Amino acid sequence: MGLTAKGLIVREHNIGEADRFVTVLTDRFGIIRASVRGARRVNSRAGASTRLLSYASLSLCKGRDKFIVETAVPERVFFATGGTVEQVALAQYFCELFGALAPREEDAEAYLSLLLNALHLLEKGEHRDRIKAVTELRLLAMAGYRPTLSGCRCGQGEGVRYFEPTSGVLCCDRCRLNGASALSPTVFDAMRFILQSPPSRCFAFRLPDEACLQLADIAEQFMIAQVSRRFQTLEFYHTVSEFQV
Repeated sequence: MGLTAKGLIVREHNIGEADRFVTVLTDRFGIIRASVRGARRVNSRAGASTRLLSYASLSLCKGRDKFIVETAVPERVFFATGGTVEQVALAQYFCELFGALAPREEDAEAYLSLLLNALHLLEKGEHRDRIKAVTELRLLAMAGYRPTLSGCRCGQGEGVRYFEPTSGVLCCDRCRLNGASALSPTVFDAMRFILQSPPSRCFAFRLPDEACLQLADIAEQFMIAQVSRRFQTLEFYHTVSEFQV
């Protein structure tokens, strides 16, 4: 039975002489693995629509252990006309991150919407640290790793100054653990806004550069502590970002 979905290609690799194998974040089926027969032929109708960072309407056939892309109608190709090395590297990291955390073969419309919004703002040239922090924190919360920002574990509400990435909780001076990151009031307010705002509004704020850098550092530390794995694309993003400074 034929199936339809909209999806973004988050990974691709070539098979044989003309085929392509892709990982897709779809609205209806979450992360799926699919083959695209003849995608690398010059006359392939699905070729351009099944490249990394391509968003398309897909007609699918369910196989035993994978899907088959029968047709792919392009909706948008991110960075099709170019972008900075840092922008493209960050986009690739987002793809790897969502590929690891988005649900498999179940509804994932909210995940797809978050990723598309992040890529759209990134392509527009908005602040990379802010986009990265919002994307990581919202995705982690959706995947079951929501941090607790209601006050220190001891019950102290005032004077909370640190965030502990392993446990995902706030702490005061007295309860501070090794590895806890200093948290300014501005960054604390930004984290609460990111996690509590409607999906359409979670990117709708601005921070001074110093606060934005602190927010990005805290979000990344939290992501690494919760997911407990390396992302080669993240390491590459930091390499090119440092090289460009």
